[in-house]
Amino acid sequence: MAHLLGITSTTKTFRVAIVGVGLVGAELVKQLQALQPSPFRIVSLSSSKSLLYHPDGLSPSEDWKTELASSGRRPDLHFLLRELAALVKPGQEAVLVDNTSANEVAALYPSFLRLGVHVVTPNKKAFSAGLELYEQILGASLESGARFLNEATVGAGLPVISTLKDLVATGDKVTKIEGVFSGTMSYIFNEFSTGKEGGPNFSSVVSVAREKGYTEPHPADDLNGADVARKLTILSRLIPSLRSALPDGYQSVSTKSLIPPALEGIESGDEFIRRLPEFDAQFDQLRADAIKEGKVLRYAGVVDVQNGVIKADLEKYPATHPFATALGGSDNIIMFHTERYGARPLVVQGAGAGAAVTAMGVMSDLLKLV
Repeated sequence: MAHLLGITSTTKTFRVAIVGVGLVGAELVKQLQALQPSPFRIVSLSSSKSLLYHPDGLSPSEDWKTELASSGRRPDLHFLLRELAALVKPGQEAVLVDNTSANEVAALYPSFLRLGVHVVTPNKKAFSAGLELYEQILGASLESGARFLNEATVGAGLPVISTLKDLVATGDKVTKIEGVFSGTMSYIFNEFSTGKEGGPNFSSVVSVAREKGYTEPHPADDLNGADVARKLTILSRLIPSLRSALPDGYQSVSTKSLIPPALEGIESGDEFIRRLPEFDAQFDQLRADAIKEGKVLRYAGVVDVQNGVIKADLEKYPATHPFATALGGSDNIIMFHTERYGARPLVVQGAGAGAAVTAMGVMSDLLKLV
């Protein structure tokens, strides 16, 4: 398998700095260590509190978390920028892997790229923010030849971005992308709206989703639709005619928030969950209206290329539609409607969240550099 990937034939080595070693970062370290033979050498690990660095490579033991915590060195992105840039030379490349969701790391991507350091990340911030940062990233990559890869920003390990890039690069014309892009919203509406009469209250489904770890600690961070809007921004910018369509990034997307207006601004997740039942009747009515039409409710994202519409909204779909029948748990499903896939769309479906599949998305991007 290593030979099939071209790993044994490459003479290049890659010095890898991993920023963010929580669930995804720790899983990525594990997947990198399991890859043998490997052109990758981890030279740095950093958390929000500590940093480990050695230009010749660390040898992370099973106990690397303890080593990192006791390193006595504070995290320093500008230090990493200087050190990684110095490692770039013929036959040796450097990669920044950003597993955080931090704006401050994302803002430095152009600096890393300009100095020849590749950027691989599941962090959505840079690619869904204002157009200016995105243009800087593109420009810096073109200038130095360093690449930025972000497969795991949409659908974790699912081949969503790579599929869209391939469709565009091979000259297919994408007419519409639609999907259930949020694992949290997928779970909530798979449970709440089954197409049958009755069912659990909306507030109880959200509460269970939170207990299972499907939502952010504050469920409003999922129910506001911003996560879906960010993913739509990332995808739309890969379609040439829409690259500049969202000047303010995800904030330019037409986004339906499911937060009841009276609960806007509640800072505590616990308080939000306690008060959400006050609004169950409104959601029950939406479900009942859908059932009368033989439909289900799904929180979907749409990039309508032909009409220039990019929106995240609570939509009704027929009970026979794949968004109603094919989804289970917190699955994502994305449909690509194109000229070539005209009669039946190209569909990508599967787990769209979780440390193992997200780290796999990052790992697949690292392998694209080889």
